[in-house]
Parts: sequence; structure tokens; C-alpha cells
Amino acid sequence: MIEKSEVVVRLVQASAEYDAMGADFYDEIFDQVAARIAESGSVGKLDLAALVTWKRLRADAPWVTALMRLPDQRVRACTCRAVVAVNDPSLSVADAAHLGRQVLLELPGGRGTGAFPSAVLTAAAPQRMAVYDWRARQGLQRLGIPFSTKGGSTYRRYMIEVEMLRGLLAQHNQHWTARKVDLALFMLGRN
Repeated sequence: MIEKSEVVVRLVQASAEYDAMGADFYDEIFDQVAARIAESGSVGKLDLAALVTWKRLRADAPWVTALMRLPDQRVRACTCRAVVAVNDPSLSVADAAHLGRQVLLELPGGRGTGAFPSAVLTAAAPQRMAVYDWRARQGLQRLGIPFSTKGGSTYRRYMIEVEMLRGLLAQHNQHWTARKVDLALFMLGRN
């Protein structure tokens, strides 16, 4: 890893860059879905469809068709367990992330690369969870933090790194949510 103070500087700069590009409007869908989840305690098919669009995933993928063929009640029963898991204060963030991810494996779309399931889990707990995708992984690598997708439980390991970065930022009086860290990693990874 590069020098810790340089990591903080890069994250703060990336976060400012994200804010400067008017991303708060881009994230309106995400924020609305997160509010709906907080109110209902589960994620319905309408919310999932909105997250597919927000994440810019292909809506014509076979898993989307399979998901849409499930009754919303079944989808909500599964996602309710994931929402509870990621918000469980008795679990570490990494353990909550892992448990939430394991629950979502029951749904079509829950098995892929982790981008979509992590978006669902982050919408369910935006203060604790972070979106994982190739840009976030690239952002970690650009900070000198090696990260491999091999070895299983990628999302759990990702959340360990996000929590490490949150701790580092806190040492520099930067008290960030996991979501804010993932946005900075996104910016670092896409540039």
C-alpha cells in the first residue's frame, strides 16, 4: 500500500471529484430505493428493477427474466433476511456483508460478479455496506491495496478493505460511510 496519508489524500480528492460531477442527481434512484427499503424492510422487484437501471446492467439478461417470474412476495421474503443481516449491529460489517450476500444467492442475479448483489445490500444499509464492482477493485489497486477475486467470499474481503479505509480516514478526522468510500474507489478506478 502507498503511504497512508497519500491514501487519505487520494480518497478525499476522488470524493470531491465525484461530488463536482453532479453525481448526487445520478444517485437519486439509489437514494429513493434505499429509503423504500428502510421503510419496508425488504427489497421488492420494483426496487430491484430500479437498481438494475441505476447500476446500468443489462435488463435482457436471463437472470432478470427469471427474477421477474418470481412472485414479489417470495423476493421480499428472501431480501428481508438480507436486509436484517446487513443491518445487524451484533455482526461485524464483514460478517454482515457475507451473510447478506449468502442470502441473496437464493435469487436469480445473486450469483454473478457481485456488482448487483452489493448494490442491493448497500441500498439496504448505506451507512454500513459499499457497492463492489471492477472499478472499486481497480480503485483499491490504485491505492496499492492488492485485491483478488479468487478465494471465495469476495464481498466479505472487500468490506474488510473498505472498513480498513474508513478507519484510516477516521484517523485523519474524515468520518465516512462505507458508501462514501465506495464512491471514492469508483472514481479512482474509473480514471
